[in-house]
Amino acid sequence: VQLQASGGGLVQAGGSLRLSCAASGRTFYNYAMGWFRQAPGKEREFVAAIAWRGHTTSYAESVKGRFTISRENAKNMVYLQMNSLKPEDTAVYYCAADRVVANWVRTDSYKYDYWGQGTQVTVSS
Repeated sequence: VQLQASGGGLVQAGGSLRLSCAASGRTFYNYAMGWFRQAPGKEREFVAAIAWRGHTTSYAESVKGRFTISRENAKNMVYLQMNSLKPEDTAVYYCAADRVVANWVRTDSYKYDYWGQGTQVTVSS
């Protein structure tokens, strides 16, 4: 699976962005998908994940109520809608694929099998 993230940019605090991740391959539905982020000088951290059928989602506490992850298996796409953005959301955002077909999702980055190249999100105060 190859992943291509897009949609990052510069936005003022309180604004919104929608990240997209396009996946190649015919078996996209066999993967749980996740979004992670990495700020300068910090470790990569979990943001959100969605199960293969979209029936289960998980969010980091810091983004709950502001971010929404979704997917369209017919289009091999996963999205991250980010609202009420804060300066602390500034980071490079990565989409990742976890080869698991289950009713749960994982939040550990090292368990994800494939990664996109990242897209920069900058939130100004």
